[in-house]
Amino acid sequence: MAQLLDREEYIEQAYFYRTLNERMQQGMSTQELLLAVRQELLATAKLPLALDFLRTELKHTGGFATAMARMDHYFTAFQTFVIREAERQEGRFDFRIALEILEREAKYRSENATRQGIFFFQFEALCRNRLGYDAGLEAMAADPVYDEAWGQWILTVRRQVGLIDLADMVYVRSEYYRMTHEDMDRAVLFGEKEGKIALANRRKDPVYLFSALARHLGYPSVPRPKPPTDEENLVPLLRQRIERLEMRVRLMEEELRGGINLARFFVSDSENKGS
Repeated sequence: MAQLLDREEYIEQAYFYRTLNERMQQGMSTQELLLAVRQELLATAKLPLALDFLRTELKHTGGFATAMARMDHYFTAFQTFVIREAERQEGRFDFRIALEILEREAKYRSENATRQGIFFFQFEALCRNRLGYDAGLEAMAADPVYDEAWGQWILTVRRQVGLIDLADMVYVRSEYYRMTHEDMDRAVLFGEKEGKIALANRRKDPVYLFSALARHLGYPSVPRPKPPTDEENLVPLLRQRIERLEMRVRLMEEELRGGINLARFFVSDSENKGS
């Protein structure tokens, strides 16, 4: 099980995720990046040793997730979950967004993070990127930052998400709810301000709740996928135009050889009867 790390570890993690994200776009191989970044990290931190193991496993598996899962004493289950989702070949979760999520989370942890802030950040990451709630919330519950009461509540959210509004679940576990309901017999997990903001965002899209928490309480916001640029749309567009040109060239060649055979564009009577 992962353990809470020293502040210097989260500072180095944030630097690692940011640097890896930036330099991957420069065309360097991942193994070369790991080796280069390792030299820049504090030798007193544990992260350089973790990178050695990541680099070794990368040669055998081609990814990070399996190695991070085996180092569950250092990487949290949520970190491993995010990377695993980004490495899925059939998924659409951008690996660069995954690195940016882990960077912001590590940076927040190095700045006197609260359980409430980490919960909202992690949950927003699931929402905005359409990651699996079932596996995602299970990974969140295993985070060592949460105590037993928090872990049990997150598993309750896992069972009720989609059936009960998140704002309602936050509101009934807040200090603001306890102030107005003397018969409250559940552990208070959120403060008065979180309760007020949750009450004001009931029956609304959860993104409004996350945005309000970021504005009023300074909780970190999750990076959003960037819309494709004109350059990214150019390649599919050129491919489509080339295919059309090839079709026109073939038709012109047939015309020069004596005419276009239109028969192939029609369905025969036998095929019509068979269908």
